[in-house]
Amino acid sequence: MPGDGERQEELWPGEGLVLSPEALDLDVLNDTFSFFVRSLSIEVSRDWDARISDIDEMRGTGKVTALFLISKYPGIHPSVIAQVSSKDRAEIARLLTGMEKAGLIYRKAGRKDSRSWSLFITEKGESLLGEIRQRVRDSRRFLADISDDEYDQAMTLLRKIYWRLVMTPRPPGGQP
Repeated sequence: MPGDGERQEELWPGEGLVLSPEALDLDVLNDTFSFFVRSLSIEVSRDWDARISDIDEMRGTGKVTALFLISKYPGIHPSVIAQVSSKDRAEIARLLTGMEKAGLIYRKAGRKDSRSWSLFITEKGESLLGEIRQRVRDSRRFLADISDDEYDQAMTLLRKIYWRLVMTPRPPGGQP
């Protein structure tokens, strides 16, 4: 009992809360895949943006994927890159236009259908790809506190989920 007629106030539940997985209840988010994927995406994107901050041509999402695919599959069509990147055709068109202006890729009319574009990497793009490849390999350090076994397990599951979604696109908010 507080003295002198003063009432001692109770702490609010959030006052003095120490952040830890054991102490913080995320309610239904604890079991929500999208919450964790979106949160992880933010953190991973921040790390990647810092890793490539000195390479203006590679800023933005999708360029690294596009550059790897164009290098590995000369003549690839933008629609394949759009599907692999989970981007719509307009987003891919803008991305590829920027990469072309930066001198990383070039386009040719398709051989089977002159209305389609076939994409090719330039010498500048190929040279930059070597540097990007090393930075991607170095990005494993972002999760250095996770064992190789845990990392491999996570990658196996992520690949499985990724390819299922890429091969069977779902409408926003809908079922396959």
